[in-house]
Amino acid sequence: MKWLKFKIKTLTDAEDIIISTLYDIGLEGAQIEDKVPLTAWEKEQMFVDIPPVSAEDDGIAYLSFFVEEKENGSLEVNGETTDRETILKQIEQELADLRMFMDIGEGTISIEETEDIDWINNWKQFFHQFYIDDLLVIPSWEEVKETDKNKKILHIDPGTAFGTGMHETTQLCIRQIKKFLTSETVLLDVGCGSGILAIIALMYGAKKAVGTDIDPCAVEAVRQNMEVNGIKAEDFTMMIGNIITEKDVQDKVGYACYDIVVANILADVLLMLTPVITEQLKKGGIYITSGIIQEKEEVVVKAVREAGLKVLEVTRQGEWVSVTAMKE
Repeated sequence: MKWLKFKIKTLTDAEDIIISTLYDIGLEGAQIEDKVPLTAWEKEQMFVDIPPVSAEDDGIAYLSFFVEEKENGSLEVNGETTDRETILKQIEQELADLRMFMDIGEGTISIEETEDIDWINNWKQFFHQFYIDDLLVIPSWEEVKETDKNKKILHIDPGTAFGTGMHETTQLCIRQIKKFLTSETVLLDVGCGSGILAIIALMYGAKKAVGTDIDPCAVEAVRQNMEVNGIKAEDFTMMIGNIITEKDVQDKVGYACYDIVVANILADVLLMLTPVITEQLKKGGIYITSGIIQEKEEVVVKAVREAGLKVLEVTRQGEWVSVTAMKE
């Protein structure tokens, strides 16, 4: 399968209007390359493993639009057959129209041919094995080195919907879990995703783990990661549903039966979750939260205290925060 990439050099201020304009002629799914730092809101909404922007913003942006090229060289856009010259002229005309009322910078267009774009798996080239303190995290597509075979290893296949463990919020949670874990620990992971936190807790000696998530895709992701890490089915129970709003999920999870509840979720969700989750915690149980951007630290701490929990520790990594509390 071949794809044509129409790449436009422009200005960051013109990104949105160009994307919107070209969408109207059938070019969808723009790839944006710029050096604009993400805002706190964007980081919180994305909540994914992304490389940091290290270079200073220069105001330049590159927008790439991909169109599949058929064997006969034709292209299909908006359900109609066309060719590269026609699309190129359309883009040039749209950019020329935009120039009449705004600065779009160079507005130059380059065309590249790309074969076999694997949209699902291309991201894997950026994810390699790494350490979280003494724990080696290794993706399913890499081999364990001979020198690492005697170390504690988490085999992970995050798929396309869930995290890899690289994100600061995940690492903050892992460290706090290890700090409070005992051989009798029963742990609840709210929003468990691929099951990383619960699986790691079991690897470090937890007695049992339960995970909940609202995404049905989490079931298969958890199953695969349990299998590759040798986790027994009876040690990790997975449930789909919203523990905040669904009483039947709360009932299935159980009340006052967890030594640790961990929630690596967005701050706004934690505000709704915290008053509810206190019912699942044992007296003396530990509540570990993360997914909190610095700007939301105080509101989460306030919500935790208002729920009757005692804040034990606030830890930070990068621009992210973890709040650990106890049910007295």
